[in-house]
Amino acid sequence: MSVAPAVDTALLRRNSLFAVLDDTEMEAMLEFAKLRRAAAEEPIFAKGDPGDSLYVILRGRVAVQTESDEAKVMLLNILDTGSLFGEIAMLDGGERTATVVAQEATELLRIDRRDFMPFLLQRPDLCVRLMTVLCERVRWTSAIIEDTVFLNVPRRLAKRILMLSQAYGRTTDAGTRITTFVSQEDLANMLGVSRESVNKTLKQFQAAGAISYRNGYIILHDESFLDQVSR
Repeated sequence: MSVAPAVDTALLRRNSLFAVLDDTEMEAMLEFAKLRRAAAEEPIFAKGDPGDSLYVILRGRVAVQTESDEAKVMLLNILDTGSLFGEIAMLDGGERTATVVAQEATELLRIDRRDFMPFLLQRPDLCVRLMTVLCERVRWTSAIIEDTVFLNVPRRLAKRILMLSQAYGRTTDAGTRITTFVSQEDLANMLGVSRESVNKTLKQFQAAGAISYRNGYIILHDESFLDQVSR
């Protein structure tokens, strides 16, 4: 862990939490922020660890996951450059609610609770923005729980592909390419189903001309088809 060097503040402002900071406030925050590097497959923190910091991804990709008592892993989300995580436990000082693991060599900006809380309390605008971020997290979690309980595999997979497209989609001549790598095992762990079920459903989507899937990357050709399936 080291004190953060020069950081691309435009990258930080892509996150809604830090978008309200002016240059002086951003500089003040970076004075107590620290740089952390993680190798591929290295845990950033584990479920149950103390919530003493939040992180912003400067480079790389992490997996947010939880594990049952029977060691069954459910992948909750994949986060890419610019994403924020760890803010919930950092705010209330409680235990981490999930495990976060680097999927590749990753560079993180760490902001400790003991430094961030006094900084936050002096800035009402930032408090309001943080409330918005937390509400987004709650709504997202509620939607995932509802999908798991009520939707079949094709509907859940269609919704998850659309969510990934919204977060990581880039327009190309071939369609909307999801720029983050997502294996079939990742998709299966996200949905809490078998890899075979995901494979079968992906083939159905490809046969319908809705997507292409190759080497862990998805291209959407017919978003309206997935939208109809997801309803």
